[in-house]
Amino acid sequence: MTTTDPHAAVGAQLESEASALDAADPLRHHRDAFVGAETSLVYFDGNSLGRPPRASVERLSRFATQEWGGRLIRGWDESWMQLPFEIGDTIGRAVIGAAPGQTVVGDSTTVLLYKLVRAAFDAQHAADPARVEIVVDRDNFPTDRYLVDGIARERGGRVRWIDVDLSSGVTADALRAAVGPATAVVLLSHVAYRSGYLADAAAFTEIAHEAGALVVWDLCHSAGSVPVRADEWRFDLAVGCTYKYLNGGPGSPAFAYVATRHQEALAQPIQGWMGTADVFTMGPEYRPADGMRRFLSGTPPIVGMLAMQDTLALIEDAGIDAIRAKSVALTDFAVRVSDVLLAPLGVEVASPRDAGARGGHVTLSHPAMRAVTARLWRDDVIPDYRDPGGLRIGLSPLSTRFAETLSGLRAVEEAVRLVA
Repeated sequence: MTTTDPHAAVGAQLESEASALDAADPLRHHRDAFVGAETSLVYFDGNSLGRPPRASVERLSRFATQEWGGRLIRGWDESWMQLPFEIGDTIGRAVIGAAPGQTVVGDSTTVLLYKLVRAAFDAQHAADPARVEIVVDRDNFPTDRYLVDGIARERGGRVRWIDVDLSSGVTADALRAAVGPATAVVLLSHVAYRSGYLADAAAFTEIAHEAGALVVWDLCHSAGSVPVRADEWRFDLAVGCTYKYLNGGPGSPAFAYVATRHQEALAQPIQGWMGTADVFTMGPEYRPADGMRRFLSGTPPIVGMLAMQDTLALIEDAGIDAIRAKSVALTDFAVRVSDVLLAPLGVEVASPRDAGARGGHVTLSHPAMRAVTARLWRDDVIPDYRDPGGLRIGLSPLSTRFAETLSGLRAVEEAVRLVA
């Protein structure tokens, strides 16, 4: 008499499901565009650092030998001076739903957030001295919280904190209760870095506007994974990084969005030569340029903004809505697998179960996850860890397969059994 191993039967069922999902995936051919996709390594950290496109390797080599090496300083006149705006407009068109002339690639996320939050606060406070508060939630990304605290102290303002559930994020009611006549600026993340909670950006923007506040959106965990309609949703300002779902490479520069209606009224606080009306006049005093150039400061990091162009081309080819559909399918599958394989071991899904309220990653919670993550990294399964006890599964839609997702979660199951 033979007996069937229930665990093996469940595993076979999940394998069959993953295989069917991969076969039906209209974006499956894009995986071959990325370096390392042919290996057995499981990459669960596309929400921290995306895989490099093969085309970017060629682009960087060609740039070093032909443009930098061949054209030398002539490159600035020939193309480099306009590159931050050209790539910015591509990000606007393909990723964040912004008309031309509102998006620029420039400094790090931290520096661009400082510029925009500080500029928005100063403009609001100058128009109405009663507006002295910056609203932010206590679980926003550390940079966002640290910046707001520093700007408030620097400008004689104060921070209004929103308490949130760590497995979700800011709610409409909580935001409505936090804003009012004293609010100058609201800083919100579209997708929460810890839980993956997806904010209703259109509704939250409207709530802030009803209170007379300006909103700065942090798009770091949504740009390239979740559709953004910056113009349609009446965004004021936004910042996003490019090394996650845009695959710009380690430390690639961030982008800034400033709605046209605000550009002339905002004075960015880091006055540098690249943001002046005539860059090469080098006159005795600072005169800001019109448009998005005024939000630049120093020399643009040209090498750092090259690689993202290839992923932007892939995003335009695939379409952000198709990418979002794949992202939802991947995270839904990850939740189902977790419920089957990991829940019996005490692992909880610490992200919204409703796909409409979830971005591109899933957080799995268990007290042993720090040790689990370290063990997985040694075995070429690469998630990341966030306190308290959260293992993040970041699933980049263009480069992640369903079979890879299942393989990685099986490795998580084994590691939890061994470590816990």
